Amino acid sequence: MKVQLAGPKVRIMIATFAILLIASLSSQAQKIDKHISAHAMGTSTQMGRIVQIDVRLTELSTPEDQKHLMEAFNENRTEGMVNALEKMSSKGRIAITGTVGYDLKYVRLIKLSGGGYKIRFVTDRPVTFGEHWAMSRSQDYSMTMGEFTILKPGGKVTGTLIPAGRLTLDKEKQLEIEAFQNPWDLNHIKVWK
Repeated sequence: MKVQLAGPKVRIMIATFAILLIASLSSQAQKIDKHISAHAMGTSTQMGRIVQIDVRLTELSTPEDQKHLMEAFNENRTEGMVNALEKMSSKGRIAITGTVGYDLKYVRLIKLSGGGYKIRFVTDRPVTFGEHWAMSRSQDYSMTMGEFTILKPGGKVTGTLIPAGRLTLDKEKQLEIEAFQNPWDLNHIKVWK
């Protein structure tokens, strides 16, 4: 996977997004009760901006959700995936400073060796009235994506958030994440439950 930025180029660490959609899951929706909070530090054009991120997870996505998203992306790229995400039930919520929050529609938990795990999520992003009114380029970046890596219970936690992004295919048909501005590195992450 490549991460391409619409703004200035920065290095980020985010695991392969394709695995989010390709790896197998159990066939039943699994309940989960996690609350994660973090601070996000903007970079480049967002330098100095610090926001609070609050993520509450209630359920993990199913293989049917995964299949539906893959079909939607193959049929109509990001727009198809966003339309599919809009129709999915909520698996939790994310709130970013300055917003009332919105539903998370696709959530994965991937177990790591040593007792750790990754939580990845993708959702449709509410595009604001101002973005529509100004016909801003940002309205084309209608997804929010993120990942938390918890190395072991009580261990180091890292995270990345792409508040506004979209998926594209490069010339070699590899999946790319294109961020509207810059991915946010998450700091001071706290995980409850």
